[in-house]
Amino acid sequence: MNTRRKLITGLAGLAASVFGARAVASQNASDDVGELRFPGDPTDHNVVYQFNKASEKYHDGVLFSVGEMIRKYDDNITIVVTAFGAGIHILAKLPERPVSKKNRQIVQSLASYGVKFHACGNTLKTLGWDKNDLYDFVEIIPVGAADLLELQEQGYAYISL
Repeated sequence: MNTRRKLITGLAGLAASVFGARAVASQNASDDVGELRFPGDPTDHNVVYQFNKASEKYHDGVLFSVGEMIRKYDDNITIVVTAFGAGIHILAKLPERPVSKKNRQIVQSLASYGVKFHACGNTLKTLGWDKNDLYDFVEIIPVGAADLLELQEQGYAYISL
């Protein structure tokens, strides 16, 4: 067993005693996948989701898909959700379009799992909003469509539901 694997196994045991069975389950899942990763290591999987609609059914679908990707790939995936147009309201502290409390909580939970949320600067200007209108974890990018293009050029898979 190499030194890195020994260190991670020991840390996983310590985490299990502090944080419970989830750490052990994650360790076991990582054993099935291969070499464990340190925070900040590049991921093998990268995906960007387009988020541009205001319907709750659409919100449910995209957020469910993001959650499933995390369940499947654990910490070996980088996920970006790029919101623009009517979809940007899901990132607002006080959305002007209907966003269910459940979906607002899911977005905040996904952010705590490392999902990156990007908000289109053009859409913000159109709405008269700024950074203060959005959750603190949201990154403002100049143009949502350009963000999708540039992330794909960096090797991100593009998903639009």
